[in-house]
Amino acid sequence: MATADLTKVENFNYGIEKIFDEAEDFLPIMGTDYVELYVGNAKQSAHYYKTAFGFQEIAYSGLETGDREKTSYVLKQDKIRLVLTTPFDPESEISDHIRRHGDGVKVIALWVDDARKAYEETTKRGAKSYLEPTVVKDEFGEIVKSGIHTYGDTIHMFIERKNYTGVFMPGFVPSKTEYNPSSTGLKYIDHMVGNVELGEMDNVAKFYREVMGFANLITFDDKDISTKYTALMSKVMTNGNGRIKFPINEPANGLKKSQIEEYIDFYKGAGCQHIAVATDDIVFTISEMRKRGVEFLHVPGTYYDDVQARVGEISEDLAILKSLGIMVDRDEEGYLLQIFTKPVEDRPTLFFEIIQRKGAKSFGKGNFQALFESIEAEQARRGTL
Repeated sequence: MATADLTKVENFNYGIEKIFDEAEDFLPIMGTDYVELYVGNAKQSAHYYKTAFGFQEIAYSGLETGDREKTSYVLKQDKIRLVLTTPFDPESEISDHIRRHGDGVKVIALWVDDARKAYEETTKRGAKSYLEPTVVKDEFGEIVKSGIHTYGDTIHMFIERKNYTGVFMPGFVPSKTEYNPSSTGLKYIDHMVGNVELGEMDNVAKFYREVMGFANLITFDDKDISTKYTALMSKVMTNGNGRIKFPINEPANGLKKSQIEEYIDFYKGAGCQHIAVATDDIVFTISEMRKRGVEFLHVPGTYYDDVQARVGEISEDLAILKSLGIMVDRDEEGYLLQIFTKPVEDRPTLFFEIIQRKGAKSFGKGNFQALFESIEAEQARRGTL
């Protein structure tokens, strides 16, 4: 391994606890509360995520509950909650978002103990307000929520639910359908990645550092993440307890259009590129998802030729990993297994990463080359490389 690479690995592993310590805790975050996607047809999207990913429908809001503006389905799998929302009014803000971006992530909601304080602390540090602290109530108690703008049209909602015992939040009713596919083993959101325009990565990283008290966990430059044609740069931002991690990507100069530029072209601006969801048994999860029709990136055939030499001993059967297209990488803490879906809609924008951590705290740097080659192959088929 080159000296520069060794230095980065050593810095990463030696400094990770120090980095968490440096993250300011004026905004304690207990986890991801939910992720809301604005979609063209929430009923059909809910069916897809139930069928293909193994989510269960738990709550609903719409005409039947008195909402005359939109319909929302809440899906859950272990600690992951997805909210799928479709508007009724073609001239609404939600319709404008879908018209511009296609189906995509609008809200990354963060679970906090005090939504009023979260709003106060972030707005006084420069965050642009999206929603002032608001209390919503029903017979199950109350939820306090507030929100701020982040990159592009994406927002963070702060959700305080310590005084609420309902299924999701006021305005929603429990929902259980006769069609309930079994779980695919997804557990929680590991991280969420944002793509921003050229020159904006440092500004967004500064926002997370100064406005939300995050720290820069690790930085990748165009020497770390590149092929002969394309490259990107990334900064991984983390909160103090390490439960929330937001890698922020921007394109780097290359001979051809990178995946980040393709995303921005089709999404029409910055946005959430992918959601990484964790599993305790990636072989089971991917086997199930493939049977249910989820499409994954094809890993170059030569990738597995040197995996054993590069990552050492692992518990899984390498032949099975190869047959499923699951990649492996190792850091000083252990190893991880990961795989990426193709975009989950016709615009080449949002996709999912499935990840299993066996001690590793990094992000699969050893897989970047193969991942880029896979994405470039897809871009070439789409005619956008």
